[in-house]
Amino acid sequence: MPVEAREFRRDAAALHSTDKMRVVPGISTARKIGVVARVASRVAAQQAGRNRTLGAAVKAGRVTLASFGRVLHLLWLEVVGFFFLVFSVIGCVALVREYPKYQAGKVGAAKIIAPACFMVLFAYFGVSSFLRTRKKRP
Repeated sequence: MPVEAREFRRDAAALHSTDKMRVVPGISTARKIGVVARVASRVAAQQAGRNRTLGAAVKAGRVTLASFGRVLHLLWLEVVGFFFLVFSVIGCVALVREYPKYQAGKVGAAKIIAPACFMVLFAYFGVSSFLRTRKKRP
């Protein structure tokens, strides 16, 4: 008898005797919970497909959440644009404050260039944020 056949017979005999059963390592509780959650979500999805009222409620919830998400995104763009424009005004104030000193020769050109670049960059960010908001509106 080949070796494989003997091993198969021995394993088959071990299946029938309870004293030779191998100990199966335990499954963690987190893994069990994950399996139960997956099964429950599939069952709920199947039930939602069968029940028209539940399916309609789920679709209404998705549409409502999508609408709120779109509005919140537009609000976010407007708030960010406002803050960028505020920072641009702060850069403008710094530029106005440093320009007389530059005219008098007390400070170098870097003290004028830095706030000017800051002001232009943040003004661009602010205006582009408001333009993106305008483009995304229905």
